[in-house]
Amino acid sequence: MKRLRYGTPEFEREMAALYRRPAYPPEAERSAAEIIAAIRRDGDKAVAAYAAKFDGVTLSPEEFRVAPEEIRAACRKLSAADKRAIRDALARVRDFARRTLPRSWYSTVRPGVRVGEKFTPLDRVGVYIPGGSAPLVSTVIHTAGIARAAGVKSIAAATPAKALHPATLYAMKQAGVTEVYRLGGVYGVAALALGTESIPRVEKIVGPGNAYVTAAKKLLYGEVGIDLVAGPSEILVLADAGADPELVAADLLSQAEHGSGLEQSVLVATDGSLIDRVIAEFDRQKKTLPKLAAVEKVERDGLFLIEAPTLAIAEKIAGDYAPEHLELHVADPERSAWRIRAAGAIFLGQWTPESAGDFCAGPSHVLPTAGSALRFNGIETATFMRRTSLVKYSRSAIAREAGIIERFGNMESLAAHARAGTLRRDK
Repeated sequence: MKRLRYGTPEFEREMAALYRRPAYPPEAERSAAEIIAAIRRDGDKAVAAYAAKFDGVTLSPEEFRVAPEEIRAACRKLSAADKRAIRDALARVRDFARRTLPRSWYSTVRPGVRVGEKFTPLDRVGVYIPGGSAPLVSTVIHTAGIARAAGVKSIAAATPAKALHPATLYAMKQAGVTEVYRLGGVYGVAALALGTESIPRVEKIVGPGNAYVTAAKKLLYGEVGIDLVAGPSEILVLADAGADPELVAADLLSQAEHGSGLEQSVLVATDGSLIDRVIAEFDRQKKTLPKLAAVEKVERDGLFLIEAPTLAIAEKIAGDYAPEHLELHVADPERSAWRIRAAGAIFLGQWTPESAGDFCAGPSHVLPTAGSALRFNGIETATFMRRTSLVKYSRSAIAREAGIIERFGNMESLAAHARAGTLRRDK
């Protein structure tokens, strides 16, 4: 862990490195590029080879897709309580998604001029569901569930063969996934993005993944739409002197246990003694967790404890860091939330753990990381929609505004542009 105090000589240097943290290491992009090139060139043959190499499964192209009967059989193995939890979480996420649906509109803004926007769902999207140390059942809900709420009809899911847990398949069925492929990592993402002989390509790829999946999505952008470049998970807890150290430590640990060891857990506190108590709680609680090795790697490389002299300075640090998840353990969390510059999602007050957002609160848990909350949003219904502008001029309106068109056409040496306006005016 690293402890920092605002105003010390090393503070600005250390914080600059934190603010510029990368989404993934450079070697991830080189490896991803090689896999993408092979799938572009060899299609199904390359997919089968990478399935054997990375996931240890021998698959023919006919076996890439999980058969409907296999899904039904897996769903029967899931307990009624787990099924109910999945349905309840999906209902909450869909309810939030419906509240955020973009609305088409078309209106007269000047005499004879009507403009507007038309929103239409994408036809086919791909959702990537990670499955490293454990199946991420909730990611199905927070990607495919929102895509379906947006009106997407064709939803293809890719996930590693070892991640085909009954809960994952049940969540896919409930969320509206139409095809499930037992293909993981870069090769699964590339197969959906590029298409192969047996896998129809998608229009957009969404969902989190490891460093290599993140690099692959970035490299494929342009050939396919993507949601965002999301690296390892991170949390920043902003706490004042009244915060409960037990709860703060629990929430810092919630991100440290993800498993890659590249996660970050950051505490910005206005009270040094609180930091001491959080460290003690962190050490006590971590010993009870099953993924202790992953937690200890994050503790060594990604746990940062920052002491700020005032709440205003703490809020600035939090906004400049622009965390994926921001928790506000302060006396007036609403006031602080509006003062924070950027964050993927903000969890207000000590009774609002980030894990509620991971599973059942409502907004998607696929959020910008590595400071990209300064530039990107998390998944929402608009992620799965096309936006088209609508413009209509009447004869009298174009006559009034043709002069503007003519002047811009002349300024930009675009004579045909100018003529398209003046011809209509002269008619």
